[in-house]
Amino acid sequence: MRETGRFAPSPTGPLHAGSLVAALASWLDVRARGPQARWLIRIEDADTERCLPGMGEHILRQLADCGLLPDEAPIWQTQRTERYEAALARLQALGLAYPCGCSRKDIDEALARLGRPHTRHGERVYPGTCRDGLHGKPARAWRFATEKFESAQPALASGELCWTDRRLGRQCQDVSREVGDFVLRRADGPWAYQLAVVVDDAEQGVTDVVRGEDLADNTARQILLQRALGLPTPSYLHTPLVRGADGDKLSKQNGAISIDTATPEAALAALDTAARVLGLRAATAASCAPALAGWVPEWRDLYNSRP
Repeated sequence: MRETGRFAPSPTGPLHAGSLVAALASWLDVRARGPQARWLIRIEDADTERCLPGMGEHILRQLADCGLLPDEAPIWQTQRTERYEAALARLQALGLAYPCGCSRKDIDEALARLGRPHTRHGERVYPGTCRDGLHGKPARAWRFATEKFESAQPALASGELCWTDRRLGRQCQDVSREVGDFVLRRADGPWAYQLAVVVDDAEQGVTDVVRGEDLADNTARQILLQRALGLPTPSYLHTPLVRGADGDKLSKQNGAISIDTATPEAALAALDTAARVLGLRAATAASCAPALAGWVPEWRDLYNSRP
């Protein structure tokens, strides 16, 4: 299979320093593998309530200003609804997806009764309330039957799913205990990130996922879905995060400022800042293209990419 990487931004705001780190890392990882490898862009606009009009196009312009151009035309999740519907239907047919009528308040109250109250920034572990039916409540979401799937997998007999990250090393998670039955689709329409990303990566032939470290704990869930749907599992590399003054991850939600790519000099400065976060040397070139070319062999040495 042709080696393929991708950058998949959500158009909820412009690219900021943290998202440029992920974009640069995924681009370098592909280019370090030689001219036959592909770098793709996917605009993850499935959650239409959070996405801003015209922001996908704006992000593509920012990337182009930095010299980060895809090898094929970008795809948009809002144009792929039928693929996600087919995947959900398959999981339903396998008995691995069920409707849930619980609100967040319902889940919090159930967890409190179990002596496991939800804490801020902690995972809201679904307690399985609707596994045996809706009990007269309207469906609010479809959930993946995690425990049911794991119990049928001999490789998961220990309760933990383990995988190896190219930067972080061996990672393990007991999804049933640490996450519970996670959402595949909300009743009001938007597709959950977990299902959409698994379907898209498989259809695009993505062999290597390079993304921010904050998404590492999503990986076990995605591997479960890949196995349930009979899809291949790519390799994973999770990059360092850019953090704000308070130590939290820099993000659109906490006021991250858009990168400036209005001039070639500004675009190069933004790339150089991202490269430093990734452990690369400061750019010595005067423009983006030669700076990017200079970082490719350095990335290969750091992350052992195949030439």
